[in-house]
Amino acid sequence: MPINITMPALSPTMEEGNLAKWLVKEGDSVSSGDVIAEIETDKATMEVEAVDEGVVAKILVPEGTEGVKVNAPIAVLAEEGEDVSAAASAAPAADAAAPAAEPAAVEAPKTNGSAPAPAAAPAPAAAAPSPPQSGANRVFSSPLARRIAKDAGIDISAVTGTGPHGRVIRRDVDAAIAGGTGKAAPGAAPAAAPAATAPSDEQILKLFEDGTYDLIPHDNMRKTIAKRLVESKQTVPHFYLTIECQLDALLALRKQLNESAPLHDDKPAFKLSVNDFIIKAMALALRDVPEANSSWTESNMVRHKHSDVGVAVSIPGGLITPIVREAELKPLSVISNEMKDLAKRARERKLMPQEYQGGTTAVSNLGMFGIKEFSAVINPPHATILAVGAGEQRPVVKDGALAVATVMSVTLSTDHRAVDGALGAELLAAFKGYVENPFAMLV
Repeated sequence: MPINITMPALSPTMEEGNLAKWLVKEGDSVSSGDVIAEIETDKATMEVEAVDEGVVAKILVPEGTEGVKVNAPIAVLAEEGEDVSAAASAAPAADAAAPAAEPAAVEAPKTNGSAPAPAAAPAPAAAAPSPPQSGANRVFSSPLARRIAKDAGIDISAVTGTGPHGRVIRRDVDAAIAGGTGKAAPGAAPAAAPAATAPSDEQILKLFEDGTYDLIPHDNMRKTIAKRLVESKQTVPHFYLTIECQLDALLALRKQLNESAPLHDDKPAFKLSVNDFIIKAMALALRDVPEANSSWTESNMVRHKHSDVGVAVSIPGGLITPIVREAELKPLSVISNEMKDLAKRARERKLMPQEYQGGTTAVSNLGMFGIKEFSAVINPPHATILAVGAGEQRPVVKDGALAVATVMSVTLSTDHRAVDGALGAELLAAFKGYVENPFAMLV
């Protein structure tokens, strides 16, 4: 019998992905372990292997399709000896291939030097056919539309669908809410007043003359970054602590260690950066102040046993935060080489999900760009993130006399639910101690 190939979950939190490329075509024979497609998640492009053997009878989701839900059928495989045409005929209908996905707006062709024409607007709900029903109560609708209708207290059977075959989709429910149409669901509580919303795309574009801009579609990474940052700022009560650290001793030790690095194949075994020392200092500070090495949940405070330090890496189109696991236990040379490898593969989008998901804190360093001081946004489930500015020569007072020192400003963003002001100050003091007395990181 035909075998459905479904969109795989490439990480525990993945809900949907983009089908970037098919590496097989209809009629091809595949064996277990063959790479058949490339899937884009928010952070990486990953290969998908066949689990079963057979012939590709039908491809249900074309390459380039965005927002394909996990477990949605994407192709059909005919088993050995099975009639391929019969297997293709038995394939799920196209609109059933991704039952939870909304139909995407049709993207206008890209043009050189000018903005693409806007997609055609959907037909008015009033002119759409009534959603097909099976029995007296069933209405064909997407899970997302049903959830939004339930949350808004809308009876979905009163909403006219404009999706394929009259299916009720998100835009239909949104229109019913905005227009005050759609009767309340039986037993539903009155809908809460709508929250303030950002200006629509159309409202923003009206502020600019046609032909004076290009429209660059968001990729999956940029959408995910935007979503997570908005969620963080809306749900995490941030507060900020800033401290200054003198770097002269650290810079002298770094120079000494790099000059004494052993050679492997005529190359130094390691080359330490200031950021490597910062990662180690933050990891040790969390070890010394374990109450700050926590994550907030509504039920419990999650107290972590190790310092898993995420490090923000800029890549084309966004950023990613690969994690140095158990950084408090690793020598500086190991942290340095591991970080170079993670950063390289991050820029190539070749990290595995377990290499950038989780972690207990993060470091974001803009010092190399000359930024003196800034505040970073917490990446849940972290309760802290350290924003690192540039080391620069500043006047300081030493033993009652004016002197010059290399000084770096760092700002700790904390989740006030998990880390209070005094605890955050204690963590920063521990961090400063390691930075200004770097030999303590070697023992």
